Amino acid sequence: MSERLQKFLARVGYGSRRQIEDWIRQGRITVNGVPAQLGVQVNGAERIVIDGQPLKVRAFGQRRRVLAYYKPVGEVTSRRDDAERPTVFERLPQLQDGRWIAVGRLDLNTQGLLLLTNDGELANRLMHPSSQIEREYAVRVLGEVTSVMLRQLRQGVPLDDGVAHFDEIIAAGGPGANHWYHVILREGRNREVRRLWESQGVAVSRLIRVRYGPVSLRRGLHPGRWDELDEAGINALLQAVGLTPDPRPEPSPGQPRQDAPSPWTPWPARPPAASSSQGNRLEPARRRREPFNPERKRPDR
Repeated sequence: MSERLQKFLARVGYGSRRQIEDWIRQGRITVNGVPAQLGVQVNGAERIVIDGQPLKVRAFGQRRRVLAYYKPVGEVTSRRDDAERPTVFERLPQLQDGRWIAVGRLDLNTQGLLLLTNDGELANRLMHPSSQIEREYAVRVLGEVTSVMLRQLRQGVPLDDGVAHFDEIIAAGGPGANHWYHVILREGRNREVRRLWESQGVAVSRLIRVRYGPVSLRRGLHPGRWDELDEAGINALLQAVGLTPDPRPEPSPGQPRQDAPSPWTPWPARPPAASSSQGNRLEPARRRREPFNPERKRPDR
């Protein structure tokens, strides 16, 4: 069984199909010592070299994997950092084939959910603006927030790189001058959430991404730890970007989750869903849940 080179390399995590097609046109890839051409078929047994570096991949032994990582403040979302700050990739499990690809970025002072996958095509679809994937953040704002400001943030605010807005803003309470909100948007511009609030003269003192598309940050997951999505979770992501599941080999026995086993629930936990013959499906986290506020005390029981 074989497939086109760009699809094969995207599937095992070396980039998007479009990016790999550009590499082929630029002559950066060889197959068995011959410059690759668009449309060439491979099965993984060939000697594939990119920029002089041979790749070690298995034909169809590579299964699609997705991690839901809780990025802490102080880590950078890059493989190398000139300032030698810790990176998110230092904590991830090793891959025998391919590499982990971060789905978007979180800046140094932002914590929360970061998806990582070994499937380049899936990563590219999740990040592409045309997919309109929702990102949800819990944000603590320092300063007075008025109804006029909230209306402007929903309608649109001019930033340096164009007009931006929140699709939804949900108040989550908070003491004194600090107030928590949940905000939802469908873009991944640099520091967009912070810049939107700062445009209204208030400061963001804490920012946590709690959802990316159908995947939510699990309550109880600690910063610097990760969950691995099961088949249902991965299929929900595929459906969100218009991809269909490919036949995959059964996962080898291993450690599906880094933390102690417990039912997979987003943060905060959702109420139990009604039973269904189709089983549980991941749904957008904003359904059937109250806004996340880290400072809210639990009621006495």
